[in-house]
Amino acid sequence: MPELPEVEVVRRGLERWVSGRTVAEVQVLHPRAVRRHLGGGEDFAARLKGRRAGVARRRGKYLWLPLEDADESVLAHLGMSGQLLVQPHGAADEKHLRIRVRFNDSVGTELRFVDQRTFGGLSLHETVDGAADGLPAAIAHIARDPLDPAFDEAAFHTALRRRRTTLKRALLDQSLISGVGNIYADEALWRARLHYDRPTATLTRPRSVELLDHVRDVMNAALAVGGTSFDSLYVNVNGESGYFERSLDAYGRENEPCRRCATPMRRRPWMNRSSYFCPRCQRPPRPAAPALPAAVPRTAVPRTAVPRSSS
Repeated sequence: MPELPEVEVVRRGLERWVSGRTVAEVQVLHPRAVRRHLGGGEDFAARLKGRRAGVARRRGKYLWLPLEDADESVLAHLGMSGQLLVQPHGAADEKHLRIRVRFNDSVGTELRFVDQRTFGGLSLHETVDGAADGLPAAIAHIARDPLDPAFDEAAFHTALRRRRTTLKRALLDQSLISGVGNIYADEALWRARLHYDRPTATLTRPRSVELLDHVRDVMNAALAVGGTSFDSLYVNVNGESGYFERSLDAYGRENEPCRRCATPMRRRPWMNRSSYFCPRCQRPPRPAAPALPAAVPRTAVPRTAVPRSSS
């Protein structure tokens, strides 16, 4: 799944090449690409025609285009292989082209949604009442991401301390902090020297702030080089791949030397995924000591009266 840096790269491309343009025509070429739009493909196309796209926005792994003069937004979820590409009108269709959006101007480019595995899609949603950024109501439950200026560090720490879970599970909980996925969780935890299975309740306020700083640092570093692209599925709107995989310190480096201490990195299965860590720099938490059995109260044993001898 693309994570915050990859989605942000796409958002920036949409802001540059799509925001401010008016839709002339929409072609839905595969019904699964609009399955989250309850009205279906024809309704999706009809309701977008003639609408002008506002500034592209993002929260976590979701991005959207608010529609000007309307309380609606086009929500995009890339899924595992979704791509939003800006192509010239005459460019050959991609093999897995699902939606085509043409605009009412002379720029000569169109927006295409391409999705090999059809897990992603586009949909039209009402916006949250009073949301200045046009936040779709469908993702109102998604927490702010750590690059959002309005992200509340104190509330994040309080939530960590209250939840009976582990660090990596918390980082991947999109209702707690959004945009972090498997790759960047492993990278941030390696930088913070924290094991993925450490209980969140044991994290002090300074350590949670430090962890957030590492999350931000690794995401900003990935953004600077276009995100992480392990294959041709993760590209920007111009079809270009990112190069952050060359700078990964933890993810995918099983048996390679840790860049800090040279200890071979390890991989462990984790929630149908994998976790990569250094067994020396990221010590696993000590198992909790078994609870001692409750003390059995001593009850007074009545003494049996022994009759005195008559002799």
